Amino acid sequence: MNRNLIATTSTSIYASPSAVWKALIDPEIVKQYMYGAEVYSDWHVGSPIVYRGVWDGTPYEDKGTILEIIPERVLSFSYWSPLSGTDDFEDNYAHVTYHISEYDDETTLTITQDNLETEEAVVAAEGNWMKVVGEIKRILEGERKHVL
Repeated sequence: MNRNLIATTSTSIYASPSAVWKALIDPEIVKQYMYGAEVYSDWHVGSPIVYRGVWDGTPYEDKGTILEIIPERVLSFSYWSPLSGTDDFEDNYAHVTYHISEYDDETTLTITQDNLETEEAVVAAEGNWMKVVGEIKRILEGERKHVL
């Protein structure tokens, strides 16, 4: 089974790296863009990360482990969802990485998800992540307009 495929999406946001970082780790903000899911973690390497929510009427609990944290730059974690239809084995976990970089007055947020098995899974993951980055952009740029 080939699990070498990677989904990637990126957007530029008119917000500071610290604002983008806060959007990634603040449970109240995460809930706004992550399909209503609640996130739980203490945000330390080796700690669990859990997303709880309801998808199409079905409660779920996605989980993983924080792999890397560099505040305002990188957040990486393993990730498995029971909704994936796979068993809860290490080989079935994806790795999700949020990378933040600053250019002039914009911050670029890039999200990658690896360990995908098919091109269809890549397309689905990229579609989901495009919605996520779009919502983060909308939230942060909306807040920026209120500040100006």
